[in-house]
Order: sequence, then C-alpha cells, then structure tokens
Amino acid sequence: VPKEEFEPLRFDFDAPDAEDEPEAGETPQQALVREIREEMNAAITVERLVTTVEYDYETFHLSMDCFLAHLEDGRYQLLEHSAAQWVDASSADSVAWLPADVKVIEALKAQGIVR
Repeated sequence: VPKEEFEPLRFDFDAPDAEDEPEAGETPQQALVREIREEMNAAITVERLVTTVEYDYETFHLSMDCFLAHLEDGRYQLLEHSAAQWVDASSADSVAWLPADVKVIEALKAQGIVR
C-alpha cells in the first residue's frame, strides 16, 4: 500500500513494518529485517508469525503479516521517522492505534505476549 494511502487516516503512532511487498526472492521475514534496517538502522531477529491481519480501510485493503521480533543489540537510529516510543504491556491500550493495528494488539494479548 503506498504511504500516501495512509495519510488521510491522520494517525500519530505507527509500528515499524515492511509496508511494501517483499523484493524478488525475499521472504516476508527478510523484508521485515530489511525494512527495519532501512528505517531504523537496526538489526532484528524475527522469531515467529503472530498473526495475519486483513482489514478494509475506506480506500484500500490491507493484508499484513505481523511477526514477533527483537532488537539484536538494543540500539536503533530513526532514519524515516521523527520520534520513537517503546510501548509496554501496561500502556498498549492507551495508544491511538490504527484499526488494523488494534487487531495485532488483540492477537498479542490472546497469545500471552502482551498481558
């Protein structure tokens, strides 16, 4: 989904992701590793698929594979975003998530990843 499709949604918070399709020969996990490196200058390890979200926004359909991952050395540098904030389990419900992201939080809770 082109980034301009998200602009009318006017959101303040976006989780890092591989919004574009994987490049030729690339798995979704490899695409996520690449996108995080490109957007945050960070190395991650992808552990497993948490859920796949299907959501119809007004102007497009979103199909999003969501993975559990962790920073390899705890360091990152924002290259495409203006700010970053860690959201822990106790504050996850206070974030103004996009509707598709709410489904991810629900899956994290259902699997005991976020309590």
